[in-house]
Amino acid sequence: MPAFYMDSDHSDVIDYTHQAIKGISNKKDQIIQLFYTVRDGFRYNPYHVVLKPYALKASHLLTKDYGYCIEKSNLFAAAARVLGVPSRLGFANVRNHLATSKLEEYLKNDLLVFHGYAEVYLEGKWVKATPVFDTELCKKMGVAPLDFDGEQDSVFQESDKTGNPFMDYVDDHGVFHDVPLVEFENEMRKHYPHLFNHQIRTDKFHFEFEERS
Repeated sequence: MPAFYMDSDHSDVIDYTHQAIKGISNKKDQIIQLFYTVRDGFRYNPYHVVLKPYALKASHLLTKDYGYCIEKSNLFAAAARVLGVPSRLGFANVRNHLATSKLEEYLKNDLLVFHGYAEVYLEGKWVKATPVFDTELCKKMGVAPLDFDGEQDSVFQESDKTGNPFMDYVDDHGVFHDVPLVEFENEMRKHYPHLFNHQIRTDKFHFEFEERS
């Protein structure tokens, strides 16, 4: 079923989905193709976060060539629903041991809150998929990109190619039918209160939110 943010009934999302799976008839193979299309079709960019309803819709990501974890996972999940495959979003706080010093400087924290991934229901079970870190980024970070076979959970890289820790999950927020904007913002405010002092626009970092009355 379509949702406000996971707007799988939007014509652009529908067109994107059918274009991505063109020539593929098997449902699981279609979902696998969507995973790779989203993963590598949008550069991962955690430096541009807009906590406004329009910006978190799956259809909005199609107006850009970059996105962060929630945006990319949401589009993948929306595309799955276009194909009639049940999907939902999962969220967790993660510690990225290879996060750039610049990002940690802006966040004043090495914890990435509300990291988003997707779950799709295939062949009688829920399978986790994280179409977030594109291949080019993974090469730069020295980690293997996440693959997805439609059967095994594809969640995160525990270590880089040399065995150093890459990412671990700290807090699990559960799964949701749609993007839980209020919960997302509350968690951001809890861990990065300084970001909400004012809208931030620099050459590198862009953060916007809606003022609360």
